[in-house]
Amino acid sequence: MTPLATCSWIHAQGLPIDNGPQRKRIRVGQIGTQHGHASGKCEAIRKLNEHFEWVGIVEDDPTHRAKAKASKPFSDCVWMSKDELLSQPGLQLVLVETDIDQLLSTAEVCLERGMHIHLDKPAGTSLPALRRITKMAADQNRFLQMGYMFRSNPAFQFLFEAVKQGWLGEVFEVHGVMSKKVAPNERAGYARFRGGSMFELGCHLIDVVVKMLGMPDNIVASNRQTFPQLDSLYDNCLALFQYPNATATIRSSMVEVDGNRRRQFVVCGSQGTIEIYPLEPPQLTLTLDRAQGPFQKGTQIVQLPKMTGRYDGELLALASAIRGESAAMVTPEHDLAVQQCVLLASEMA
Repeated sequence: MTPLATCSWIHAQGLPIDNGPQRKRIRVGQIGTQHGHASGKCEAIRKLNEHFEWVGIVEDDPTHRAKAKASKPFSDCVWMSKDELLSQPGLQLVLVETDIDQLLSTAEVCLERGMHIHLDKPAGTSLPALRRITKMAADQNRFLQMGYMFRSNPAFQFLFEAVKQGWLGEVFEVHGVMSKKVAPNERAGYARFRGGSMFELGCHLIDVVVKMLGMPDNIVASNRQTFPQLDSLYDNCLALFQYPNATATIRSSMVEVDGNRRRQFVVCGSQGTIEIYPLEPPQLTLTLDRAQGPFQKGTQIVQLPKMTGRYDGELLALASAIRGESAAMVTPEHDLAVQQCVLLASEMA
């Protein structure tokens, strides 16, 4: 049987400690219901009611608003106009969960009203526009958090710390897969963007690669259409990230049967390997050629802290940063580098 190793130390590796209701709650609202993460963010922020005070939600499109009102995550929400929400006394934070092509313009309006922002991914299609709102946030001393959920996933937290500590030696190979199968009636929506599956899904793992290895020397994209006779969706995508002493490949498709199950991330170094499979709920296998920290030589399954929710970690980290208890999880420069890489890997730059 593969031995289990524990990693209780990971609780202190970048995730905030939840100290309960004695803190002043952060007043928060949401704009948009059309993003793929919109319902999950709404549920998460309201569940974390020791840290957040839910104010209300905005959806300008009447068809999408009616659809959202009829769904469980939004069923008992207070609905407002954008101006009503942004005029609420004491509002500090807005979750921007619109359709992708409205993310940056919506975030800019919120920053003009002095709000902290949680901006879902990917950060639109214009790198200059992202640079502008990133500067706006910095100039106003406001946080602009991107919605890359794996930053707070305990398996990736472990990975980042292991690489930082040098446990794997020199990283030379990275392989990531982020796929799913979309229904025929959903394909047209994804096909609006040239990057297709890489733009929508692969961006999550591009964020991880850049976190570990930084900006690559070059990105080679090889994106394909499985059904060009039917639509324009690039649903089978591959990007090669080239570094001086390493390569990273990210694959993302929207045609893989039960593709969610096979999502994975593997990092190989000269002294060890980490395999995260599946990504959610995460399971991590560590292989070492020598003992490192509390871990033994050989292959072991690492016992990870249990997640309370997919988005809880990132939202708690943002609350901690807004209250001045900790720094942001990543720098604005990192977010800009990630978006540049996402656009290059999506053949949109």
